[in-house]
Amino acid sequence: LTVLAGFVETLQNLPLDADERARYLGLMGQQSHRMETLVNDLLTLSRLEGSAAPGGTQWTRIRALLAQCEDEGRGLSGRLSPQLGHKLSFAIDADSEVSGAATELQSAMSNLLSNAIRYTPGGGEVAVSWRVLPDGRGEYAVKDTGPGIAAEHIPRLTERFYRIDRSRSRETGGTGLGLAIVKHIAQRHGAELRIESTVGKGSRFALLFPATRVREARVM
Repeated sequence: LTVLAGFVETLQNLPLDADERARYLGLMGQQSHRMETLVNDLLTLSRLEGSAAPGGTQWTRIRALLAQCEDEGRGLSGRLSPQLGHKLSFAIDADSEVSGAATELQSAMSNLLSNAIRYTPGGGEVAVSWRVLPDGRGEYAVKDTGPGIAAEHIPRLTERFYRIDRSRSRETGGTGLGLAIVKHIAQRHGAELRIESTVGKGSRFALLFPATRVREARVM
């Protein structure tokens, strides 16, 4: 907001040529988009905290959730790293369905993927997978080859606005609320968020859903 107000003041008080005005307006557009994203994430958190936990009667196919994740992920990768992009892969070991609020499940899965893409340099790899464990639980995982996260940061990653690298977050458009949203959605679905990371080797974020919320996909 401070940056946006500064640009407005400059436009009001300085005689700028057309190119300078266009550049300033472009920067203002970027800042207003960041503000909109931040407000939307705050509203999402507010809704999650103020509503009842989703029941177990609505089932969503994993293939549909991952297909949307793939569309969003490839688009984000193209915007952040138009020259190199990222090597994205998507694997489904079991054709499953998960019960809960489809929009929340999509939000959690997309947030984990977008985080991996934002913090993995262009040319790096991001692998998304779904599998059913021997005990019936379902695991959605995102593994990247990014810079990794030091052990002291991991317990605080789901705190609101907690950022390891603030400059990197500004550069890629992150709000610092994505993992807080994922944590709330996981709790509402009885799921567990697991984070494993090694500095210099990358990270792995996984959502483990209880067996009661996972079943084999039904034939339509």
